[in-house]
Amino acid sequence: MTDLAALIRAARGLEPADLVLTGGRVFNVFSGEFESCDLAVKDGRIVGLGRYQGRETVSVKGRILSPGFIEPHIHIESTRLHPAELARVVIPHGTTALVADPHEMANVLGLGGIEYLIEASAGLPVDIFFMAPSCVPATPLETSGAVLDASSLAALLDRPRVLGLAEMMNYPGVLEAAPDVLDKIALFAGRPKDGHAPLLRGPDLNAYAAAGLLTDHECSDIDEAREKLARGLRIFLREGSTAKNLAALAPLVTDHNLRRVGLCSDDCHADDLLDQGHLDRLLRRAVDLGLSPAQALILLTLNAAEAFGLEDRGALAPGRRADVVVMTDDGRFAVDRVYKDGRLTAEGGKCLADIPVVASPDWVSPMNTGPLDLARLRVPARGRRVRVIEIVPDQILTGAGAAETPAHDGFLAADPDRDLARLAVIERHQATGNTGHGLVRGLGLQRGALASTVAHDSHNLVVAGVSEEDMLLAARAVTRLRGGLAVVVDGQVAAELALPIGGLMSPAPAEEVAEAGRRLSEAARLTGCQVPDPFMILSFLALPVIPKLKLTDKGLVDVDRFQIVDLFLD
Repeated sequence: MTDLAALIRAARGLEPADLVLTGGRVFNVFSGEFESCDLAVKDGRIVGLGRYQGRETVSVKGRILSPGFIEPHIHIESTRLHPAELARVVIPHGTTALVADPHEMANVLGLGGIEYLIEASAGLPVDIFFMAPSCVPATPLETSGAVLDASSLAALLDRPRVLGLAEMMNYPGVLEAAPDVLDKIALFAGRPKDGHAPLLRGPDLNAYAAAGLLTDHECSDIDEAREKLARGLRIFLREGSTAKNLAALAPLVTDHNLRRVGLCSDDCHADDLLDQGHLDRLLRRAVDLGLSPAQALILLTLNAAEAFGLEDRGALAPGRRADVVVMTDDGRFAVDRVYKDGRLTAEGGKCLADIPVVASPDWVSPMNTGPLDLARLRVPARGRRVRVIEIVPDQILTGAGAAETPAHDGFLAADPDRDLARLAVIERHQATGNTGHGLVRGLGLQRGALASTVAHDSHNLVVAGVSEEDMLLAARAVTRLRGGLAVVVDGQVAAELALPIGGLMSPAPAEEVAEAGRRLSEAARLTGCQVPDPFMILSFLALPVIPKLKLTDKGLVDVDRFQIVDLFLD
């Protein structure tokens, strides 16, 4: 328990602080100014700024001191890393807290998956908070591994580090006032509630905001973002491994709306975290795009803290947690050191905290696909024209196109000359035998196949390819792994990565996961695929809450109409 009297004495200079960082420029998030002063810490809390004596004094001359960076919206599962490994990777980049939406694990394993992440994230050098998943499943247009209604979510209300309700992706359900959706919103009355409303405008946006959803990270257009800000939503500008919206949205930030904007990564792979950094990368990117260092730092610290009621952090001010990032003062913001609760936790790009060894869970991922054979992948070509999912570069939005039906021996086929690849989503939770079929343009596949059990949000088995034989081999490969990713080229498995934690995450060290990811990308290029992160793209082709056309185990989804549509047009 904090000795409040001792904190007051140290703040007044009547007794030495535990730690004094001297000679640096301390960023004040309240004034937007950089102050040349000492920063004093006692019992893991900041006690003062000014001139102080300490039992330990550390010179940080020529450095900027910032509050610890706070990630306001991330899916841990999309990093492919166990929470302990994620903490080890991001703390050297200045991230001291994360707000995570565990709906990936929840869609696979229900409440048990959420409890696994809560327990696995305890006692780490990064504080990991959670939002209770609002959409398990995300829609009735797919088959998930669990169904969580309001009564199920009630079990999370008193769980440690659960802050509120996670992104309400079922925005059609909100607009239609669906009772089950409203029950979930009501359950978290008075607590943070994240939104998810891509392209929503006008009266529908008014209705969504009136329902009490408080944030949105799905903006891809600056006018959309301005309208959402004007209706009271906080906007998180997203820059992840696939969705890269920061360049388009950075001009949104003004002195008038600065305090209503944040930065988030949403979905970010391990190799990107290791190669490019985490929120420190977003800081540099934001400044390169025209934000001032002061603006960008406020977005990454105070704004994120206040969005979720984390009043003990987000500022270097008396009484706050001593989560401090020490960075170079040369415009590149390279992180030298990170103090977590006043303790030196990372230095020189290395985590200094003890990280527990991650063991494989004593349960196996569900892989109840039923029989996998060529018949499962064959579709009679029964129309002259066919719907096509169109990939949009650097976005998780997709277009809805059409093409003359490519066929072979009376069955739907790929057509590499027109950049048309076969796409299938195979249900893996309940052995329903469901398989959704489609075509996708934009992967650039010329041969082979890619398969993954990471397929947002229900995480069935998704496979894209040119030949049914290679698609089948890739699907069988990830089934053998009990979940994971695989690339097949000319009848051979060229690369694979096992993800035995829910079919989503690996217990392996981040460096091994990242290296496997690089091998997968290299193997994918052998198929002709040229997109930078093909497996992240592949995973979002199955997400039926992002416009316009997606594929689930139940079929093609017209997201704008929120219904299953026929693959063939005529």
